[in-house]
Amino acid sequence: MKKGWSYKKLGEVCNIDFGTRVVRSRDAGSIYPVYGGGGATFKMDTYNREDCMVISRFGMSEQCTRFVKGKFFLNDSGLTLSMKKDCMIQGFMDWQIVYLNNTIYSLGRGAAQKNLDTKALAEVVIVYPNNLSEQLSIVSRLDAAFAHIDALKANAEKQLAEARQLFQKLSDDILQNEYWEKTTLHEICKQITDGTHRTPHYISKGVPFLSVKNVTSGFIDFENTKFISEEEHSEFVKRCNPTYGDILYTKVGTTGVAKVIDVKQKFSIFVSLALLKIEDNLVYNKFLEYVLNSPYVYKQSQKLTSGAANRNFLLNDIKKVELFLPSINTQHQIVSRLDALSANIKKLEELQRKTLAECDALKQAMLREVFE
Repeated sequence: MKKGWSYKKLGEVCNIDFGTRVVRSRDAGSIYPVYGGGGATFKMDTYNREDCMVISRFGMSEQCTRFVKGKFFLNDSGLTLSMKKDCMIQGFMDWQIVYLNNTIYSLGRGAAQKNLDTKALAEVVIVYPNNLSEQLSIVSRLDAAFAHIDALKANAEKQLAEARQLFQKLSDDILQNEYWEKTTLHEICKQITDGTHRTPHYISKGVPFLSVKNVTSGFIDFENTKFISEEEHSEFVKRCNPTYGDILYTKVGTTGVAKVIDVKQKFSIFVSLALLKIEDNLVYNKFLEYVLNSPYVYKQSQKLTSGAANRNFLLNDIKKVELFLPSINTQHQIVSRLDALSANIKKLEELQRKTLAECDALKQAMLREVFE
């Protein structure tokens, strides 16, 4: 231990203050955020926390500690800590809780939903310099450093968001050309169908069975998929046979996302995905992918999607989607241009991921320097 530092159990120096079970008023007073579960806001005549660290108590996520600024109401899914001894200032304790996030998360019990073992939390050992002025100096240094790091992260996220918006605008300007021939998906597709409407019998290993969740990320995700038998696959592809070069189009839940099948691996699809088999002499599949994901056509897909809780983009409505179509040669030229722009976005995304990872690593290094 560092010279001039001491250690105690958290329960010795802190009161563990639980949130309130019932929100007494939801129809009068000021609006305050509610923390501890759901992140909702309600009108209420009181608040019970202000500017403090919140620790998840029920339904813990990996990031189970969070500093909340301003006035807020804390329900019984969370707790806060308040000092009961003058050996430590509150700000120093708050930073130590940030540092101990992973330790606190490890105290969660349960499998599907982790709940905090508060008795074990009280036994967690904390360290602190005996000199309060040193504590204040550390808090000031961490406050300034983390504010600077958060500004770097915010700037990286802003640059990426602006680049994505610019790409969407450019693609929309390029693809929404009213001098081209106006057509519909029904006119340029040989077949528009969807996956099986029957829930199959899943097995541990076999033919991948994809649903809407395997496409919405912008690529065909085989990492998080279910499997069916060869027999069921053979039955399903008699009506809907996804093959290399076809287009998958999301139609249930998250609707209006298109992806060209760029893998030769065989698979079957669920009803939440539509399958577009195009007329190759009329349209280039990669061009159609860009068009369907452009703001102009995406807005159509959302207007044509029916339902609120159970959103469904029906096949008959998919056939109505309108687009502008140039010659095949022009389509290939446009795809080359958009591919180059997309590659630049991907480079920026990778740079942003690297920046965010470096910022988080720097935060952890600074906390280790103080508390280890």
